Amino acid sequence: MKKKIINILKKTRKKISKYLSTNRLFLTFVVFTLIETVLLRNFTFSLRGTDEYTPFEPLICDLALLIIIGSFGYFVKPKKQFNYYFAWMLIVTLMCVINSIYYVFYTSFASFSLLAELGLVGEVGDSLVEKFRVIDFIYVIFPILYLLIHTKLKKGSYYTFVSKIENSKKMFTSTILAGVIVLAFTLVNVDGTDVSRLVKQWNRELVVQRFGIVLYQGNDLIQSLTPKINSLFGYDEAAKNFKDFYSKKFSTEEHKDNKYTGVLEGMNIVFVHMESIQNFLVNMKVNNVEITPTLNKLSKEGMYFSNFYPQISIGTSSDTEFTLNTSLMPANSGTAFVQYYDRNYASIPKILTEKGYYTFSSHANNPSMWNRSNMHPSLGYQEMIFKDKFEGTDKSDSRWVGLGLSDYDYFLQLQSKLEKIENEHENYMGTLIQLSNHSPYAATEFNPELYNYFGKLDLTNTYTIIDPDTGKEKTETVDYLKDTRLGNYLISVHYADMALGTFVDYIEKSDYYDNTVFVFYGDHDARLDKSEYQYYYNYNTKTNVLYEEEDPEYFNYDNFVHETNKRTPLVIWTKNKEVSKKIRRVNENVMGMYDILPTLGNMMNFDYKYALGHDIYDIGSDNVVIFPNGNFVTNKVYYNNASGNYMVLNTEENKKNNVGMLVINEDYISNLKNYTDEILSVSNDILVHDLIEKEGKNIPQIENSEGK
Repeated sequence: MKKKIINILKKTRKKISKYLSTNRLFLTFVVFTLIETVLLRNFTFSLRGTDEYTPFEPLICDLALLIIIGSFGYFVKPKKQFNYYFAWMLIVTLMCVINSIYYVFYTSFASFSLLAELGLVGEVGDSLVEKFRVIDFIYVIFPILYLLIHTKLKKGSYYTFVSKIENSKKMFTSTILAGVIVLAFTLVNVDGTDVSRLVKQWNRELVVQRFGIVLYQGNDLIQSLTPKINSLFGYDEAAKNFKDFYSKKFSTEEHKDNKYTGVLEGMNIVFVHMESIQNFLVNMKVNNVEITPTLNKLSKEGMYFSNFYPQISIGTSSDTEFTLNTSLMPANSGTAFVQYYDRNYASIPKILTEKGYYTFSSHANNPSMWNRSNMHPSLGYQEMIFKDKFEGTDKSDSRWVGLGLSDYDYFLQLQSKLEKIENEHENYMGTLIQLSNHSPYAATEFNPELYNYFGKLDLTNTYTIIDPDTGKEKTETVDYLKDTRLGNYLISVHYADMALGTFVDYIEKSDYYDNTVFVFYGDHDARLDKSEYQYYYNYNTKTNVLYEEEDPEYFNYDNFVHETNKRTPLVIWTKNKEVSKKIRRVNENVMGMYDILPTLGNMMNFDYKYALGHDIYDIGSDNVVIFPNGNFVTNKVYYNNASGNYMVLNTEENKKNNVGMLVINEDYISNLKNYTDEILSVSNDILVHDLIEKEGKNIPQIENSEGK
């Protein structure tokens, strides 16, 4: 018996040794690419400091798919197998490099649908380059090592020897079978929710956490290549869901007039798109200097929403423009501005055009950026006042700041253009898009004269220490935010706010605009990493060091706090004193970008039939803000779709009602999750199948309703 066991072990060892010696290319390919996928997850998820996923599941899934991919290499003659494996290794390496860089910028994973936006990268290339890390290119090591191994094997007799003994069909069959078995092992615990998340791919990070980067990217490729096919298949079900959703919406959601109904009716409206301005800046001071004095002033004089959230996906600024104008969610795949610009949307410009308004948009950038040249007319803007209508838009011009014409010069040149519109049109609606505060927040690139004109922002800190030589106290001054992204961001924001201030001063002193309301909104957060906020929340000004976790003054700036910190300001403001008195207030209810259209619809008395958001004065504290990745926030909780966890929000209302002391009812979370899925599905179906155009009139309540 003992001899039999020894013989079996010897034969097994011999077979393993033979397999290892005759399948070096395949095995090295699998090992190297698997290491790359592991490194990618570590270098991306570590940015969030998350441990909310099990590394084993994506590891096994990646391993299975790499084995399956590698098995097809046996159909290639041994002397040519290197070409097959090397090509796939380059694909995996490129995939890892791109996703590693992309994750730093967007806290998500890249999509093939972004290929349509490659032409847009040139406009904001500096924003991406600024976030490059050396570690993002570590994956390049593996193709180089693979090439060296191939060179060594080629010099020997490896390929000649393998050519004589390899049974390609047998090796393919056994290898792919092994891959399928491993894949089945990792998929055995997949439930309906996992499958739904994979198919819908709203939360790309969650898909990678569960299924690995290889399956994610393969699934994404299929989805990205089939938008036109999807628009043909599944139409009937999408149309039915669309009609059911709005029929239910019209029968159950009753709009009642409130104190703000019609308060802005008949007024002109101008939206001011404030690039990358976050809400934590409001009333913030450094060395007793306000970072955003203009925004502070507007928030006190107008209707200020202090818990306002953008709802962006990969389209960032363009997603904000889309959601604000249509009250729909961003596209599930790609961006609405690029993939779905040719749809018929019920947008603010179109609605107001029907009421006799003249509509325009303005941005001192190329109209091709985010495909605005096509999407803005599709949204209903009648005129685009873009780069070619301004002076100083050449990089060599002294008026150039960051990515384009400085906000100061932009607003200066806008004055005559706006006055012309005011003289020629009884009513108008416009969108003005700021640019100077766009990342990479290169403060050193500001025009020195212009920067000094507004006053240089002092970010230094003075603190007291004990001189070790004399034992006496002495003061030290340190520029602790110098060359940090947070420091550059604060300088950039301060400049953009001061430039905006010159525009507000002009409005207030002008003989025009008595019948105009301005809506100032931050389009999205600054895309700063969580770690970069430590110098804001945990800097000890007395000692010039960061608080440690055990320190009582330490603030736990975790993932949930980071997400809620992405709030941006929203202010509705007018110089008209009578109207200003009627609307001046602070609204602390949670509000999203998709709530702007219905809220203004109530205030201006216009139609908002297809809005997915709500008039904030209708829904009040019951509002829900949904994000494209499946997260949502209410006045009570912020829910993370990837982890299934939530944070009870530390708001004044919750403190008053002791919500933080209670356990949130799981039915509350479950119902909101279902509602989130429904909203995201209906919105995406509208984009993919152009349902407002094709099915809108088939909803009885649409024809019979008064609009709201």
